[in-house]
Amino acid sequence: MITWNLALLTLVAGIGGTFQFGLHISIINSPSEHIKRFMNQTWVDRHGSPFSSETVTFLWSLVVSSYSVGGFLGVLVAGELCIRYGRKRIMLWNNLVAVLGAVFMAISRTIGSFEVILLGRILYGFNAGVGLNVHNMYIGECAPQNLRGMLTVSIAFFIAAGKLAGLAFGTSEFLSSEAAWPFLMAISGIPAVFQLVTLPFFPDSPRYLLIDMEDKEGCVKAMNQLWAESDHMAEMNNMIAERNSLKQGKRRSVMDMLRDRSIRQQVIVLLVFCGSLQLIGINVVYFYAYSVFLNAGIAVAQIPYVSIGLGITEIFTVILCGCIIDRVGRKTLLLGGFGFMNVILALLTATLTFQESYTWVPYASSVLIFLFIFSFGIGPASVVCPLAMEIFLQSYRPSAFTLSGMLNWVEMFLLGLGFPFIVQGLGSFSFLIFLAYSLSVTVFIWMCVPETRGRSMLEITDAFHQLTIRRGGARKDLERDTIAVTSTRL
Repeated sequence: MITWNLALLTLVAGIGGTFQFGLHISIINSPSEHIKRFMNQTWVDRHGSPFSSETVTFLWSLVVSSYSVGGFLGVLVAGELCIRYGRKRIMLWNNLVAVLGAVFMAISRTIGSFEVILLGRILYGFNAGVGLNVHNMYIGECAPQNLRGMLTVSIAFFIAAGKLAGLAFGTSEFLSSEAAWPFLMAISGIPAVFQLVTLPFFPDSPRYLLIDMEDKEGCVKAMNQLWAESDHMAEMNNMIAERNSLKQGKRRSVMDMLRDRSIRQQVIVLLVFCGSLQLIGINVVYFYAYSVFLNAGIAVAQIPYVSIGLGITEIFTVILCGCIIDRVGRKTLLLGGFGFMNVILALLTATLTFQESYTWVPYASSVLIFLFIFSFGIGPASVVCPLAMEIFLQSYRPSAFTLSGMLNWVEMFLLGLGFPFIVQGLGSFSFLIFLAYSLSVTVFIWMCVPETRGRSMLEITDAFHQLTIRRGGARKDLERDTIAVTSTRL
């Protein structure tokens, strides 16, 4: 049973963590026209002539893409920083970056500088890049084994909550007005300050304290505070066994991880799943949602509120996943989520192709969009978070999140640039690209991903080793590592 302290920690970590990432994804759309006019007017005030329409479009693309640049930079340093200074301390410092970005956004219109908007977006991206990685590690390492799935799913919940908050704030006539849009862009300073003043009341993660810092007393104190005072020897023995199994206690870099044949299977799983979050077609579905709802007869003024319904659907599915993930299992939810998405992507391709042929087709497409969001939320959006946390031991985990984060931000940047051309060239048939990827991921899950529910980190590592040995890869290295892990346990 989850304790009050652990529930409060989940809330505090999430509001200043992945909530920020979701917020900045959706909140940028509402003030876009105001910001474009502001950039143009700023140039007129400085030089007496406006930008060309092409220049305004280019500058706006810089504002949007600079977020990914900051996120990539944040990912590069997050792993090393959280090893050196601890998960909790880095989350605290990271809030100062968000507050500084919010200040730049708030003063941009007053000082007449669109350049500080670019700087603020880079800082927001840096904050999100660090926050995505460290929040994932921190909450996963603070969770007891029997609640690990539910608590790490909260990472996806706060991303969805951030998206919904951005959509909701964007519908506000006051915040999205010509005069108040800088305060809309600066609103993420509020959750940053909230975490800055509340997180100090909680400990660093028990796993970090024991495995990285070898602070047994601090680990016991943290477990008692978060999990209630009880006998936690079983959890501690698992941590001690994991610490002892690490080769000379060495912390591994990204290059070490890529060269180590004994974890090759885990690295492949990580790359496939991180790619699925961007390449599954979720952004294309959101892109088509506007035209689908419009063709279904929904008034233009009401479409933003229907989009909020999409955000509510995603939150509902993430909550549902959190309630059942530790009972049903990760692999089952992944197979179910991807399986339903395969069917929905095929049907969406058909209904969007014949969107104007029959009056009922737009309604069918609208229903399919909501079903897609449901399948995405209960499958990859929620399950990838705990799975990425569980499949690597402590020495490799920061590097694993660094690698996955780099891939995520690069994909987001490239899709942001290339997606309009894909849609322009293929139209509704662009879904077939994502369908092919989704089908291949479904087969990959069935053949190459073991169930991790209810297993310790060492048991999960053993499961991957045995799976790879049966497939005939890296036999000698894997058998040697498996024997070492087993002897450590004994």
